[in-house]
Amino acid sequence: MKKAIVTQNAPAAIGPYSQATAAEGELVFVSGQLPADPVSGEFPSQDIQGQTRRSLDNVRAILEAAGCTMDDVLKTTVFLSDIANFAEMNKVYAEYFREPFPARAAIQAAALPKGALVEVEAVACRRI
Repeated sequence: MKKAIVTQNAPAAIGPYSQATAAEGELVFVSGQLPADPVSGEFPSQDIQGQTRRSLDNVRAILEAAGCTMDDVLKTTVFLSDIANFAEMNKVYAEYFREPFPARAAIQAAALPKGALVEVEAVACRRI
């Protein structure tokens, strides 16, 4: 069984997808989060560190709506518009997670929606 997770504390889905879904009450799949402010929809920063912070804040807000924390994240995927931004993204990313760290893939995408520098998706395990 699949349940949509929805919160006003992160940007609304702008297409045919959910902010996140939970499966059988255990796994939560957070859709890729752009660095958009949940109210204005605008990017509050034009640099990679600010955009990474906003994307991860959006991930956290959605996880909280699902009853999870960042400590529950099992896997993330980080999409970068330029892999040269990896080190700066990684500095901010490290502020949001602690050991044992989630598994992660980080890849360069040809382009991200709305000209974003970063997008982050996550899979978490909800504590029952």
